[in-house]
Amino acid sequence: MITIDVPLWSARLRALRRGRLWNRRDLGQRLTEAAGEAEPRLPADAVRTWEEGERRPDTRHAELLCRVFGVDEADLFVGASSGTTLWHHVTGIPLLPGLFPEEEEERVGRAVERPSRADTGTVRYFETLTGACAAPDGRPADLAAALGPVFAGVETFRGDAAPRVRRALQTLATRDAELISRMEHEAGDAPGARAWSDRAIREARETGDALTEVLALVQRAELVDAAEPGEIVEAAVAARTRTGVPAAVGPLSRRQEARAHALAGEVDLCHRCLEESLEESLEEPGETRAELCAGCLVDLGRPGGAIELLEGEPAPAAPAYLAAYVLARQAHAYAEAHERDRAADLARRSLALARRAGAARALRELGRVHLPPPAGTRRRVLV
Repeated sequence: MITIDVPLWSARLRALRRGRLWNRRDLGQRLTEAAGEAEPRLPADAVRTWEEGERRPDTRHAELLCRVFGVDEADLFVGASSGTTLWHHVTGIPLLPGLFPEEEEERVGRAVERPSRADTGTVRYFETLTGACAAPDGRPADLAAALGPVFAGVETFRGDAAPRVRRALQTLATRDAELISRMEHEAGDAPGARAWSDRAIREARETGDALTEVLALVQRAELVDAAEPGEIVEAAVAARTRTGVPAAVGPLSRRQEARAHALAGEVDLCHRCLEESLEESLEEPGETRAELCAGCLVDLGRPGGAIELLEGEPAPAAPAYLAAYVLARQAHAYAEAHERDRAADLARRSLALARRAGAARALRELGRVHLPPPAGTRRRVLV
């Protein structure tokens, strides 16, 4: 029987916050916005004291909490779903309101408490939850924080679930680890990104998931900022020459190799890898083909061609952290082409979006942008 050491309403409040991928500061800001300018500023530790059961929200803040979460007071402070609240509170797995029926929440909770009860419905639950946690409008650090408990929850089934169910859940855990690694990379946590990459590779080898293993190996080249071009090329070639590697690995590894050749100034080798990678159709999250090619052209000192490829806005559906990176790449291209005003405008937009989205990779790219100086002044680094 699951028990907790805080009041049920505290656990429910914390579960609702996590389910929206908000940190405590996010919730505090939303409460302040909902209250309007006339409301006194929320104490800095108010959310913490509520979630730890030290203090119950007063009438005014209870009303604001219900407004922000879109629930009735009875649902927040009383509610019938105590079992669901308890298992989400204990595991830290996000509770996403409305995503699942209550009976499914309770069934998965029973499986979490006793892993031998896991079934195909449990697999579907965690697959759906993983997709929802990877929301495109979330900050990478928050997404990684939400997905970590999902990974840990799936791992609880390793020993006791039926073999078929256990294998499916372990495959999902592998892909979760690779996704967390990418989010940590976007958030600027290089040690965290490498640790999760190691875990993804280890899990993939144990479950025989060759595609995820090689994808993690290929993506790993980006996780080490200090990697030399030669090291990236070596890793990319090794990934696609392994026996039994899925066909999708070929273009992915060639893209990484093209990027490394561009950094090394190797024009012909870069072009050859790009041409080979573009021959195969592959849909994947992240940079588009045009953005990849443009990035290589910038690194090769050919900003004019990059500008032609990058002209226009990032796709509306692109995650904020990726849109910030694309804008930073555009700013870099225009700066190298000595179009100061355009570069400065794009850089400002990228900087604002990157700060709001927690996009560390975009900030690193902005650090490479050197605005051409106005007449009679020296060059300066933008960031």
